[in-house]
Amino acid sequence: MRGEAVASASERLRLTAGLFALALAGATANAFGAGPGDPAIDEVGGVPAGYRLVWSDEFAAEGLPDPKRWAYEVSSNRRGWANEELQYYSKARRENSRVENGVLIIEARRESTRAFSDSGGQGYTSARLVTRGLGAWTQGFFEIRARLPCGRGSWPAIWTLGPDAQPWPDRGEIDIMEHVGFDPGVVHGTVHTKSFNHVINTQRSAQASIPDACTAFHRYQMTWTEERITIGRDDRNYFQFQRDASGGHDAWPFDAPQFLILNIAVGGNWGGQHGVDDSIFPVRLAIDYVRVYQLAR
Repeated sequence: MRGEAVASASERLRLTAGLFALALAGATANAFGAGPGDPAIDEVGGVPAGYRLVWSDEFAAEGLPDPKRWAYEVSSNRRGWANEELQYYSKARRENSRVENGVLIIEARRESTRAFSDSGGQGYTSARLVTRGLGAWTQGFFEIRARLPCGRGSWPAIWTLGPDAQPWPDRGEIDIMEHVGFDPGVVHGTVHTKSFNHVINTQRSAQASIPDACTAFHRYQMTWTEERITIGRDDRNYFQFQRDASGGHDAWPFDAPQFLILNIAVGGNWGGQHGVDDSIFPVRLAIDYVRVYQLAR
């Protein structure tokens, strides 16, 4: 999601501008490469042999998301969110996050937030669900089956972050899926570390085309091992990031647990690059399931 809230506003601005430039010039899903410097690949993905399911949410119970699996990130509502995003993230509010018909719905809405005690005056509401404090994993295969929102100004993401005790980007971030509504059907996979991030123009990212991403469910996937992270969709990998043994923690902070995040941002320096079309709201990120597998030992 282009950095956590602990990054400074100036860093966020440069970070998102860098990502937009990369998306225009970046690698295609049909290229082959190796190492952190060449992230685009085209290879078979899917659940690796020998892995077993260790955590999941199949969204079988109607109502608010399961509090044993999901918490809400609302800490920056009053001061405003990173990347100059425009949304207010609600907590346990069915209008913005709910399970219905076996699917998790995260819904962004155009509405006043003045009635909320922690409002920063935003004109949009949404939700940001996290497994922080409830589930975190070191390595594994992650699969999220989802249908994405479209429309100018929408910015859904499925991503992970490392330990809160470390600042961003030292803690590490893995963007399993990002999609900006002004560029429908193009999804992005990205890794951020202290050595590899947009602030210093060493970003590592690739993109893939999914023409019906906003009308059909697809499986967004990440495989994380001791030596390599790959990101794919529907059992086809399009991005890789290999461990740089000489770079230490600055290049590879991925030996510590990461927690999952699901959200829709509104606007911002990337998602709002072409403005926000208020006629699209409400928009919904629909998630059929979230599954985490790890190597059986």
